[in-house]
Amino acid sequence: MPNRQLLATLMFIGAFSLPAYADRGSSAYKHGQKAERKKEYDDAFTSYKQAYTAVPNNPAYLGAYTRMRFMASAEHVHKGELLVKSGALTQALAEFQRAVEIDTSSFMAQQELRTTAELLRRQERQRLAPKTEPSTGKAVEFGEILELKPLSEAAITLHLTVNSDQAYKTICKLAGINVVFDPDFRPQKITVDLTDVTLREALDMVRLQSKTFWRPVLPGTIFVTSDSPAKRKELEQNVMKTFYLKNVSTPAELQEAANVVRQMIDVNRVQLLAQQDAMILRGTPDQMVLAEKLLADIDKPKSEVVIDVAVMQVSRDRLRTIGMAVPTSTSAALFPTAAAAASAAGSAGFQLSNFVIAQPGAVSFSFLATDSNSKIIQNPQIRALNDQKATLRIGDRVPIATGSFQPGIVGGGGVSPLVSTQFQYLDVGVNIDITPHIHSNQEVTLKMALEISSVTGTQSIGGITQPIIGQRRVDLETRVVDGDVNLLGGILNDSETQSMSGYPWVSKIPLLKYLFAQENKQRNENEVIFAITPHIVRAKDVTEDNLRTIEVGTGSAIELRRKAPAPAAPASDHQAVPAKSQQSGPQASVPSTAVPAPPSPGGRPQAGPQGKPGGSQ
Repeated sequence: MPNRQLLATLMFIGAFSLPAYADRGSSAYKHGQKAERKKEYDDAFTSYKQAYTAVPNNPAYLGAYTRMRFMASAEHVHKGELLVKSGALTQALAEFQRAVEIDTSSFMAQQELRTTAELLRRQERQRLAPKTEPSTGKAVEFGEILELKPLSEAAITLHLTVNSDQAYKTICKLAGINVVFDPDFRPQKITVDLTDVTLREALDMVRLQSKTFWRPVLPGTIFVTSDSPAKRKELEQNVMKTFYLKNVSTPAELQEAANVVRQMIDVNRVQLLAQQDAMILRGTPDQMVLAEKLLADIDKPKSEVVIDVAVMQVSRDRLRTIGMAVPTSTSAALFPTAAAAASAAGSAGFQLSNFVIAQPGAVSFSFLATDSNSKIIQNPQIRALNDQKATLRIGDRVPIATGSFQPGIVGGGGVSPLVSTQFQYLDVGVNIDITPHIHSNQEVTLKMALEISSVTGTQSIGGITQPIIGQRRVDLETRVVDGDVNLLGGILNDSETQSMSGYPWVSKIPLLKYLFAQENKQRNENEVIFAITPHIVRAKDVTEDNLRTIEVGTGSAIELRRKAPAPAAPASDHQAVPAKSQQSGPQASVPSTAVPAPPSPGGRPQAGPQGKPGGSQ
């Protein structure tokens, strides 16, 4: 007895607690539906989340929560983009943060959050930095690559007219480095006129004037030879580096990236590792720096878009029947009676018969109106990568007979018409094919094929019953704005049928015609509307570094240069600065405040400022 009472108590508690638990989810779900209809997406998201948390196994709650999580996050992203355009970066940052909190999987929200945060940090740095503070560059580290290390980094002023070998020797002596010449080198006379230049700039000016080529062979020694493709290939320093690409998905994309590197920076030795999405390059240090910059520009995540497709088919049928269903035909016949038959047996004279007239059934009067509406709505969501076709099929696959088929007789027996018949299956229902192209200005070009089809009847062909397919189809290409609802096509089919049955002439009399005739009017309206709304979830991540123009040298050789560091501030206002020499010949004055930049390997400039490949001018 105690066990039975305990079991009964538990069952009683469970019977009342389960509906209460379910009601919590149902109440929140209904509240979310009301908020969604009002387009209050934050409130709807909170309610759907509560419903899903209360009853996580309910598919309706899960679907609503997932859908509204995306919609609410997209709304905050859109608000943040408008704030960025208006210059309110702090408010925009808050909107993007809220979008990420709602949907942590939103790449668009994360990307906009990073970009806006970087803009705010940049503004803060510009606000705090002194106006006179120069921007300094950070040299690219090459590990064990040989670099020239002069004993003196003072600025050089030089005015002389000598042979090119003597110009090299003079400059190297001022910097405290050695110079070695190729035995095949033939010097020519040049005029050098330099004022307050660095060692690298001085060597480059002599190199350009004398059409020579130099490279470091020791930290304190350079080797000079004539500039020719053969000499460069023989003597120019080479390095090797492996680049791992993060966003390629097919071997064709990896090959495309390798082709860009080959064509743009003339790297001939390229090895691809398709299994690791990597490529190994061998070339000069400047080519490696430029390859790193180039691959960083092109190795971007593919843009993605979620497309809301609303397919609405509205049907309306109206029928009106007014009037009298009057008889429109009658029949008459002669039938002999039994007495007439008996008298006819005794005489061959006149025969009597019955005359019968068949009258139609009862007359009916109809006053009937029928008005029916039907609405079919499909609202799928399609997520697609940039320039990748996305396909959605909702419906049935209907078999269609193809090939040669015909009934026949073989040996007295029937031959099935299906003996030589093949079947293919057609997708009947809602069929959607979309290929998006996402632009950098928050617009999307959509190439679409939208179709609604259904089986409207059957037809016998060659003894085989074939279905008749009714179709509504739109093929188009359009450019739309992110988040905007666009009606891409409205297909309206409007048919009206009017008929009248009754007596001639009198059926033409107004009002009285309904006593002698019956009028039928039927109107069928069928409209199909396609509404498309794109939502960009991952845009092209193009930064200022990607858009920056850089100098890459000449048409025959890749040579990068970097900005030289600004000279250090003087220790005091009374610090003496030696006067510059104005005499011609191998003499130079050395201002104590100048700090030249070290030359790069191969006698070429190094990378640009802030550690980025390729310095600006």
